[in-house]
Amino acid sequence: MRLIPILTAIVVTAGLYFLVIERDALMAFARGEDPAASAAAADTLPETAETATATAGAVRVVGLRSEAREIDSAVILRGQTKANRQVEVRAETTASVMSDPLRKGARVEAGDVLCQLDPGTRHAALLEAQARLTEARSRIPEAEARVAEARARLSEAKINADAARKLIEGGYASESRRAATEAAESAAFAGIASAETGVETTRAGIEAAAAAVAAAQREIDRLTITAPFNGLLESDTAELGSLLQAGGLCATVIQLDVIKVVGYVPEAEVNRVKLGAMAGAELSTGQRVQGTVTFISRSADPNTRTFEVDIKVPNPDLAIRDGQTADILISADGAKAHQIPQSALTLNNEGQLGVRTVDDASTVGFFPVSLLRDTPEGVWIGGLPEQADIIITGQDFVTAGVVVAPTYREASQ
Repeated sequence: MRLIPILTAIVVTAGLYFLVIERDALMAFARGEDPAASAAAADTLPETAETATATAGAVRVVGLRSEAREIDSAVILRGQTKANRQVEVRAETTASVMSDPLRKGARVEAGDVLCQLDPGTRHAALLEAQARLTEARSRIPEAEARVAEARARLSEAKINADAARKLIEGGYASESRRAATEAAESAAFAGIASAETGVETTRAGIEAAAAAVAAAQREIDRLTITAPFNGLLESDTAELGSLLQAGGLCATVIQLDVIKVVGYVPEAEVNRVKLGAMAGAELSTGQRVQGTVTFISRSADPNTRTFEVDIKVPNPDLAIRDGQTADILISADGAKAHQIPQSALTLNNEGQLGVRTVDDASTVGFFPVSLLRDTPEGVWIGGLPEQADIIITGQDFVTAGVVVAPTYREASQ
């Protein structure tokens, strides 16, 4: 009766031994594996744990081993064409239009009549002003004759005064005669001054009459509104019979035989663009044109922080229209740059744009960069060493000085 408890105790003890001491071998036997292989694998567990512990503090990132390359000597912009000149020709006086209208799209030469206005009474006003001028000029001989008469009187008064002075010295005349001759001489002087004033007044009247004639003639000249330069009509001229007020629009003329291609260059690249540099543009129609840089703005657009650049392009056949979209390339000095995904760009704590890199000790660094070009394949940046390991994934989760576990991607991926 005591044998069964003893056997039960032995079985339980053996089971506990295998469950506690030989647990791995028992589990391997239960899975149908070789107990010896399981034991060897178990021997490697401490080493694997140590490795995991060593790398547990490093952040995993993806890097790109990049080498600087020479990018071509061109600044790439996007812009549009713009007429070389565009003027709204407006009336300078009020009158009704008495000429047939010219239709938009018509070619005009400098001096061609765009709008002829009704003169009304302007010619009569001119004739009146001319008559007043003639009348004023006719008064000049009379005024000059008065001056001559006054001078003759002065000469006579001087002679009488000298004679009276000599007679008084000889005791043949009284002092009253001297006073009379001196008074006559003073009156002669006053007469000359008055006559000369009359001449000046007459001449002033002539100047005023001449100004009135010029104003009347100018008013008549304003009745003919002409084209200021060779170009095309962008709008119909004013309709026959319509009333144009001073400042009213007669026509809009544009010049397209030389056209401008206008683009806006970022502030990071504006110093690479020079006046007189050769430039090319591809229009939205596929047409390619060439010209030279004629203007670089000195003031940035306050909203976009870009600078306007104008390129003049010949357009003798007027094939290029005003307002067409254009891709612009401006020749400039080449530069060494790295091409990276745009998503690799980040900001440091000071708000500087840059990239984070990994050095030989797997430590993160930060380099401020400048954007040189934006392409569908990525952005070209400057400011890095010739060779750099750039973090392209995970850069926003690390800071300078942090140790990382990088995995590198090929540049072509």
